[in-house]
Amino acid sequence: MNVRSRGKLQLSEYFKVLKVGDNVAVVTQQNIPSAYPKRIVGKSGKVIGIRGRSMRIKIMDGNLEKEFIIKPIHLKKLK
Repeated sequence: MNVRSRGKLQLSEYFKVLKVGDNVAVVTQQNIPSAYPKRIVGKSGKVIGIRGRSMRIKIMDGNLEKEFIIKPIHLKKLK
């Protein structure tokens, strides 16, 4: 990780735009509380909907496909 990217979050992270159908990875921002299980950190999934300011993400958890509601600041868009 680059030294200049540590510490305070950029404003662009707060106003990140994700669309339905985007592939995303779950990455935890340590200074912002998260409301999802720690076992899904690092896993990737697909945005299936928007609920308020949060995103509905479909992720494979073991052999089951599960749906989680995660704020976009904890998501990283994949190409």
